[in-house]
Amino acid sequence: MTDQKIFIFDTTLRDGEQVPGCKLNTKEKIELALALESLGVDIIEAGFPISSPGDFESVSEISKIIKNATVCGLSRAVEKDIEVAGLALKHAKRGRIHTGIGTSDSHIKSKFNSNREEILLRAVQAVKWARNYTDDVEFYAEDAGRTDNKYLAKVVEAVIAAGATTVNIPDTTGYCLPNQYGEKIAFLKNNVSNVDKAILSCHCHNDLGLATANSIAGAINGARQIECTINGLGERAGNTALEEVVMVLKQHAHLGLYTSIDAPQLNPLSRLVSETMRMPVQPNKAIVGANAFSHSSGIHQDGFLKDSQTYEIIRPEEVGAETSKIVLTARSGRSALAYRFKNLGHEFNRNDIDILYDQFLQLADTLKEVHDNNLRSLAIQYLESKNK
Repeated sequence: MTDQKIFIFDTTLRDGEQVPGCKLNTKEKIELALALESLGVDIIEAGFPISSPGDFESVSEISKIIKNATVCGLSRAVEKDIEVAGLALKHAKRGRIHTGIGTSDSHIKSKFNSNREEILLRAVQAVKWARNYTDDVEFYAEDAGRTDNKYLAKVVEAVIAAGATTVNIPDTTGYCLPNQYGEKIAFLKNNVSNVDKAILSCHCHNDLGLATANSIAGAINGARQIECTINGLGERAGNTALEEVVMVLKQHAHLGLYTSIDAPQLNPLSRLVSETMRMPVQPNKAIVGANAFSHSSGIHQDGFLKDSQTYEIIRPEEVGAETSKIVLTARSGRSALAYRFKNLGHEFNRNDIDILYDQFLQLADTLKEVHDNNLRSLAIQYLESKNK
């Protein structure tokens, strides 16, 4: 496969903000938008302008300061929504309106009390309205993951003909398996006559823990934009995590897919988002979790100390993380104990470590983790007894 760029569409400020307790004010949104631009994000979805005066102001102010990334505003397939989004984006150097409507039978019947033909007309009309404000229009087919592929292809073809330059294929409920989502993108690539005139985009939710896998499957099958958030924040179980898709593509360079993201900024930005949005990152979170580069099992520690690549496929500095950590617990082995003592300035021989290891295990069985102060006490007691 020839080299192809995957455009990164970050929706931390819109979908990520929908997490309860993560509401941002305009100042906070501007700070994060500037950080996202520095990271190398291609499109920043800054908000949903018609939803509140505060969101309108945020999108408008972000539009004024972002120079390199495209600034995007969300709307429904409603003329007033689109008009307000257009006004909020009028100062943007590069502005995009993201409009759309549900296309699954579930949404068509239960949400809109409508039919496929009417929804198709509304989709086309929404794109035409949006084109009055910008040449960069993205259409989302909400709940595309559960939409019949033939009907979805018909909608995609129609909105591209109406002027959509990006078409978002959301797995809104996180329903799809990776092979199903990949096959959906492949079906559109093979059955939409004008698909070459637009970029297909993945917007996957994590209800079944498959958001990243589905997004990668979509990219492998021809999608060239991935919609994601820092730390995987988002509605319900969250969205595709930006840091995950970026590093998956870096690790699997054989795919020929790449992004413009500056990976060493990932951990610092993860912390900034966590602090600003008041949402802790789970310790075992891939790439940016506190334990992502920690080793506590004796077998793992021994292998890591002999060659870090035995148990780490990413170097911490590649993603702006602190150095790898050898965490001492009752599951740790002698090599890890010797390593930690050495870091504290104690070069014990094998016999010393054998004696100290028994004492260490007694301590480790009473503590969740043995820290440096505990080791210092062990070393002092041992040296004193040895010198008597």
